[in-house]
Amino acid sequence: MPKSLEEINERIRDGSVHVVTADEMTHIVGELGLESAAQEVDVVTTGTFGAMCSSGVWMNFGHSDPPIKLSKVWLNDVEAYAGVAAVDAFIGATQLSETRGIEYGGAHVIEDLVAHREVHLKAVGYATDCYPRRSVETTINIGDLNEATMLNPRNAYQRYNVATNSADRVFYTYMGTLLPRFGNATYSGSGTLSPIYNDPDYETIGVGTKIFLCGAEGYVVGHGTQHDPVNNFGTLMVTGDLKAMSTDYLRAAILHKYGTSLYVGIGVPIPVLNAGIARKTAISDADIRTTVLDYGVGRRSRPELMTVSYEELKSGIIDLNGKEVRTSSMSSFFKAKEIATELAEWIRKGTFELALPTMRLPNQAVLKPMKQLSKAPLVREVMLPSITVHEEISIQEAAKIIVGKQVNHLPVVSADKKLIGIVTAYDISKAVALNKGDSLKGIMTKRVITAKPDEPIDLAARRLERHNISALPVIDQANTVVGIITSEDLSKLLACR
Repeated sequence: MPKSLEEINERIRDGSVHVVTADEMTHIVGELGLESAAQEVDVVTTGTFGAMCSSGVWMNFGHSDPPIKLSKVWLNDVEAYAGVAAVDAFIGATQLSETRGIEYGGAHVIEDLVAHREVHLKAVGYATDCYPRRSVETTINIGDLNEATMLNPRNAYQRYNVATNSADRVFYTYMGTLLPRFGNATYSGSGTLSPIYNDPDYETIGVGTKIFLCGAEGYVVGHGTQHDPVNNFGTLMVTGDLKAMSTDYLRAAILHKYGTSLYVGIGVPIPVLNAGIARKTAISDADIRTTVLDYGVGRRSRPELMTVSYEELKSGIIDLNGKEVRTSSMSSFFKAKEIATELAEWIRKGTFELALPTMRLPNQAVLKPMKQLSKAPLVREVMLPSITVHEEISIQEAAKIIVGKQVNHLPVVSADKKLIGIVTAYDISKAVALNKGDSLKGIMTKRVITAKPDEPIDLAARRLERHNISALPVIDQANTVVGIITSEDLSKLLACR
């Protein structure tokens, strides 16, 4: 017979409730069957602990004397958004420090507050009759704040794609450092402990559902941003009192050469009201599949390479078209299990009762890309014809070409027209000044940074900036030079946009 939520809460109050974690439920259903498991188990607890960039905190600082209406505010040199009421502000986890850059951000400010550390506050405003003060500078801790309310627009992703990299260089991403030529694969999410995977139809998770949030009680506000349940990428918007949270389940993180993020711990209790819910909470890592994407292709629509299960990912190695690729998780299964276990203990002790949602979350929404009024130009649309030379020609001949054709870069090609190097006007002039060598072979740069014809120019511009170079030969799949783009040409084009 189905159970009601009130029956389960009554068992919580009298101490007879039977609570298990989601990974335990998988085995219980396997042993007892759905009907018996549904009768025996009252609540299944879930957990996840990973980098959740779409997180932040609303704060109220109280009024100064004389009062100020904040227009800009910085906490430890991290800017918070102050375009609301006079002394309210929102600090986002990924906002970077204006002095320390990528080494410190909003996530660190949030952790510092939870750890009861002093935080430097600096603010400016525009003077009015009721808010005459123009600036203020002080130190605060979490106890000084009237309110500190965590409100995270997008948390607890149902699952994540797996990231790998086919390119010849390292990529630094929100999925961590991706080694070249499929050197590794990274993933996130807690698999069988995933809150949404244990209630994929949102029967018990919805607006008003009470949850575990960073060691405190929290609530689901609604579906999160980029909510895409049709493709098993559901998300939650959550809130809770930052003052009650613990650094055991909330930690700042630096993703190397990418930025800051906040590791957030979330646990959602699933009341087992019937056999249907029992079946869904019995999901295993082998049942949960996700897609391996090639992040070496810098486009929104990254190539899909294969699908894998979380069981395969957790083994540490996946077979990617015959190549053994090591896997590593961006989230912590240990902490996810700890969260599910602690939440279960709260329920057993009677300190945490369950609440059904006041409104169910949508289960048919699909994520849409940004609407763009103009298409970003591709490299082939803006590249110029390139004059190529062979490595055997003399430096003097190369100098005459550069002067005569008024170019600054000469890609060097082999006899079969494959790119093997590049020389610049500076290389030539330096070689002439130093009387260095007779041919280009000894002065050309052999490791050439290139572009592909069908990639957006924004990626090419980023490559020029990253490597501090002034031109990119454009090559096709056969490594044949088909054109060239220069920083000067791109600067003019991007300025026009």
